Amino acid sequence: MCLIIIAHRMSPDHPLVLAANRDEFFSRPTRQAHEWPDAAIIAGRDLRAGGTWLGVGRGGRFAAVTNIRESGGNGAGRRSRGELPLGFLLGDEAPGEYLAGRSAAFGDYAGFNLLVGDAESVCHASNRWPGIRELGRGIYGLSNGASDSNWPKVVRGKGKMAEVFSGDAAIDADALIARMRDEQQAGEAELPDTGIPDVQEKRLSSMFIPAGEGNYGTRCISVFIRRGDGACEFTERNFAANGECIGRHDFAFSLPQPPQMIQFTRCDRSSRSTPAS
Repeated sequence: MCLIIIAHRMSPDHPLVLAANRDEFFSRPTRQAHEWPDAAIIAGRDLRAGGTWLGVGRGGRFAAVTNIRESGGNGAGRRSRGELPLGFLLGDEAPGEYLAGRSAAFGDYAGFNLLVGDAESVCHASNRWPGIRELGRGIYGLSNGASDSNWPKVVRGKGKMAEVFSGDAAIDADALIARMRDEQQAGEAELPDTGIPDVQEKRLSSMFIPAGEGNYGTRCISVFIRRGDGACEFTERNFAANGECIGRHDFAFSLPQPPQMIQFTRCDRSSRSTPAS
């Protein structure tokens, strides 16, 4: 993922709401969100390295990773960052325990932010800034810089999440996806300095990035909602390089249940129309 906005314990009716945009080269082989046949998880899959960028699993577990944009390197590590969320989803360790147990190997990966959570806690770690941080009540944002940085897309995304909790409107996937579809670019003075040309920095400053030079942009928007009664839903909407919506995948399950009894329900739809911004 390249933008993750999470509302943690903002409401008893909605203790966890997460919305995320995945930005990637459209040429990178990917399988869209699906129930993995060999594991009780729902996630997209990177068909090149085998990992995932975001997924949900048994007991309401979820995990997501963003890369750190750094100058002077090609972003390569000895191991794929997609292993990190997948390892959490496949295990049963508490979020903080998982991060502590994996921290010795963080140097094997290119720069990342890693967010992992379950029904009890949500934790963040990075291999560019020390420590494991447990999130308290609040709205948080992650992109390609430091945790909760003031990047324009992070600030804008947090504001849009706050809007969802400020009124009486239903909190649902469609409302969140519409907000994450924002293509407004930052002003020149607001741009972060990550070592890339200003014109490229500006193009990448919007929450949703239409593909441009290099065939790179937002390929999917994902939403995970866990309600106070234990009902959970995970939605992914997929986009073509021209910004056209080309598919949607919806899954639902309820907590608490023994892991072996969780049954995912799925309704996949394909759409050839561009959703409203």
